[in-house]
Amino acid sequence: MPSASGGSAAGGALGEAEAPVATIRIVTRSSPMALAQVERVRAELAVLRPEIRTAVVPVTTSGDRWQGDLAALGGKGAFTKEVDAALLAGESDVAVHCVKDVPADRPLPTGTVFAAYLRRDDIRDALVHPDGLTLDELPAGTRIGTSSVRRAAQLAISHPHLECVPMRGNANRRLEKLDAGEADALLLAASGLERIGRVDRIAEVLSVETMCPPIGAGVLALQCREDDAATIEAVSGLGDADAWREMTAERMLLHVLQGHCNAPIAGFARAERDGRLSLRARVFTPDGKTVLDAHEWAGPLDPATLGTSVAVALLRQGARELIDGIPH
Repeated sequence: MPSASGGSAAGGALGEAEAPVATIRIVTRSSPMALAQVERVRAELAVLRPEIRTAVVPVTTSGDRWQGDLAALGGKGAFTKEVDAALLAGESDVAVHCVKDVPADRPLPTGTVFAAYLRRDDIRDALVHPDGLTLDELPAGTRIGTSSVRRAAQLAISHPHLECVPMRGNANRRLEKLDAGEADALLLAASGLERIGRVDRIAEVLSVETMCPPIGAGVLALQCREDDAATIEAVSGLGDADAWREMTAERMLLHVLQGHCNAPIAGFARAERDGRLSLRARVFTPDGKTVLDAHEWAGPLDPATLGTSVAVALLRQGARELIDGIPH
C-alpha cells in the first residue's frame, strides 16, 4: 500500500531472514471511541491474518487531558504526540489514528509511515438534539455545542440565528454535557457516533452541502515504523485503494495550504466506481463571511497532483492571506 507521500510503504514483502509476526501491539488514545476503532482493526486483522495475535496499548494524550483551546497545545498534534512517541520508542508496533486528527501541514514523525488507510466510513456530520429536531427546526438562540471552527463558520453562513458554545471532550463526554444542559444540541461526526453505538442519539445527518466535512473524515490510518517491514507487510492488506487515493489528495491539499488548527478548512475527495477522482475544498473566515471554494476532477492527474491543484486554486483566491490572518 503506498504511503501518504506517494511512495511505497517501507519494507514490502518479508525477507527470508525475518521471523513472521506473532503479536502486534496496537497503540491508541484511551477514549471509548478510539478503543472501538482499535477493535475494528483487530477484527479485520483477525480475518486477514488469523495467526497473528493483537494487544492494545492505550495512552492518554495531552489533547484528551486539555479542555481549552487546542491552539495552546500546538493544534491537532496534541492528539497524536504521545501515540507517536509510544510507536517510536518501540512500545507498540502499530498506531491507529483518525486521519482528521493527524496534522498534514508537516510530515509524519521521522521514522514512521502510514501502512494502510482503512475503508472509509460516513464523512458527514450529525446533529444531536434531545427532542429530535432538525437543524432547520432549531429556534433562534439554540446553543450548539462544538469547538470546531469548521462547523462554527459554516453554521454562521447557513444558520446565523444559532449560537455556538465551546465544547470539547470525546463524544461520550459531549453527550453527557448535552444531557447536563451545557448546550441545547451537538454537532458530532456521524461515523463516530456509529463507532460508539450511539446512532440512537442522531436527530439528523447533515449533507456535505450543508456541512462540508474536515479533511480525512471517516478514515482510520495505520502507522508503523518505516523499518518494521514485517509489521507493515502484516497490516498493509487492510488498506483500501479508494481510501488511499482520497487521503493522498486531501492531505496534499492541506499540506500545500499549510492550514493551522484555527483555520476553518473543509473538503473531501471522492473516488468514483469508474476510477475518476474528484476533490472539493473550502476555506472560510471564522465568521463565515468569506468563503473560498474549489472543486476539480483528477482526469489524468495522480491524487497528490489533484490535491496540489485544488490548493493552488484556493491560494489564487486569497487563501494564504485568509489563513495567515486568523490568530493561532
